[in-house]
Amino acid sequence: MAYPPDHEFYTKGVLRLVLVLAGLSLAGYIVGPSWYWRLEGNSTTQAPCPLCVCNCSSEDFLPVHLEIISSSLADCGKNDPDMKEEMKKDFVALLSEELNLRKAVANDTIEHSKTSVRDARKTFSHYRREAQKCSAGVETCEEARQRAERELAEEVKLSALWEKRAREHG
Repeated sequence: MAYPPDHEFYTKGVLRLVLVLAGLSLAGYIVGPSWYWRLEGNSTTQAPCPLCVCNCSSEDFLPVHLEIISSSLADCGKNDPDMKEEMKKDFVALLSEELNLRKAVANDTIEHSKTSVRDARKTFSHYRREAQKCSAGVETCEEARQRAERELAEEVKLSALWEKRAREHG
């Protein structure tokens, strides 16, 4: 007998204890921070967090209509020289730049595809030549095998003839 009879009871009890402790820890993790901040908020020893200052309105981050894009936008990004340069561009210039970029990407994709097709054709041609060589080799071997069969049949006939003559002459 390897274990005492009450071993199973202790194992189940330990498992239950571990599960209860894990549940209490999870509850403390979820509820604890809110109680901590409530208690800290009532204490007058610490100053509250200062308000965050942002020059950008939330409207700048929402999708806008095309008419609004061509008009001036809020002050967000006014100190960034790259942003200033972009904002000075006309809407038509921005669209043409976007089209040129898409055209460049499409041309690169087409060039990559052409290169891939060219490589595939080279590989196909190489394998086709190898297959033709293999087929020619197989045909040569087949012809040699058929010739060897004919010669063997002739040798068998000739051997039978000599054996017959040898038996006749004793």
